[in-house]
Amino acid sequence: MFFDGGCRPNPGAMECAVVLGGEMLVRTDLGHGSSHEAEWLALVEGLRVARSHGLADVVLLGDALAVIAVVNGKAKPVASAAHHLATFRELATDARVSVRYVRRAQNLAGVALNRRHPR
Repeated sequence: MFFDGGCRPNPGAMECAVVLGGEMLVRTDLGHGSSHEAEWLALVEGLRVARSHGLADVVLLGDALAVIAVVNGKAKPVASAAHHLATFRELATDARVSVRYVRRAQNLAGVALNRRHPR
């Protein structure tokens, strides 16, 4: 499953997209914040969607290197992201979850967000 978050401008109105099995979910009601926070919200939303579909073995693919590094224990979260990490870990209880990096061009959720904002 793919996840991506963003905002326009940065900081600004946050949004996220999740793609699971060819189905795309876009949320634009995430409030005001930074692109980093939007990426965290996208990751958490991706896991929520997976769990709501009854999935207990989940691979989340995204292009947010900083977020992925924290989730995989390779970096510490910035103070403002600690609660997002806690939420993610709570949702991941009783599931096998891995989070992996993909390039922006390969991230189907990122492609979905880009289509919402043509240049």
